[in-house]
Amino acid sequence: MTIFIKAPAKINLTLDVLNKRNDGYHEVEMIMTTIDLSDRIGLSEINENEIRIISQNRFVPDDQRNLAYQAAKVLKEKFNVKQGVSITIDKAIPVAAGLAGGSSDAAATLRGLNKLWNLGLSLDQLAEIGAEIGSDVSFCVYGGTAMAKGRGEKITYLPAPPNCWVILAKPSIGVSTADVYRNLDLSKVYHPDSNAMIAALQNGSYSSVCSCIGNVLESVTLSMHPEVQHIKEQMERFGADAVLMSGSGPTVFGLVQYDSRLQRIYNGLRGFCDQVYAVRMLGERVSD
Repeated sequence: MTIFIKAPAKINLTLDVLNKRNDGYHEVEMIMTTIDLSDRIGLSEINENEIRIISQNRFVPDDQRNLAYQAAKVLKEKFNVKQGVSITIDKAIPVAAGLAGGSSDAAATLRGLNKLWNLGLSLDQLAEIGAEIGSDVSFCVYGGTAMAKGRGEKITYLPAPPNCWVILAKPSIGVSTADVYRNLDLSKVYHPDSNAMIAALQNGSYSSVCSCIGNVLESVTLSMHPEVQHIKEQMERFGADAVLMSGSGPTVFGLVQYDSRLQRIYNGLRGFCDQVYAVRMLGERVSD
């Protein structure tokens, strides 16, 4: 038996860091939403009592470093599952891009194995397990639009953003999240207004969503990586309604309401950036 699950990417409409916790993690406050750029996860039962990762992408680890592997391992150990599984990861989300691709793969694996192994777990239970794997996994279990607090595991559901295009551009560099946080000085950054973004989503105001976006990590990554700064400047120059870096980067996204402007921005970015995508918001939560 094989089942297939979509694993959509996310973008941060806001990302704020409040303080550093005693456990070494940072206390965050993020408003995230899913977009229509998805990996495809295939889960197949195998006779051997093991976990196999199969991917054509050479940047995807095929061992315990892989978050989908970790998700399967946690479920096997928690529920004493003796059945083996082969996990095929068909990547569409860029790797190490600030779009939660690995976390979404893990979340899709949790949802899929819940069905494959007949575990009968609710989304809330799966999200709780996801928090053990990575900071964004809980959000990715639910999908949709939500505020995430704590390390990212405290989830509050929010209305979906007004429908629009999302243009993403990822430069051909990697960004170390650990380095970004290490260089973060909370006394010298702009903190986004999460409450204003919540109000914008509740009111369904596209212009207010555009004016409220913000990412406390952006200035750090831009100073470390001029390529990211260049993409942001060009996306603004080409006419996106709002432009922001997602997560710790390096992907920059722009919100665009009108199709006529979309093609101009897409073509302009393609002139100097290989990984450019134009997708729609998803924004709606996964159902049990």
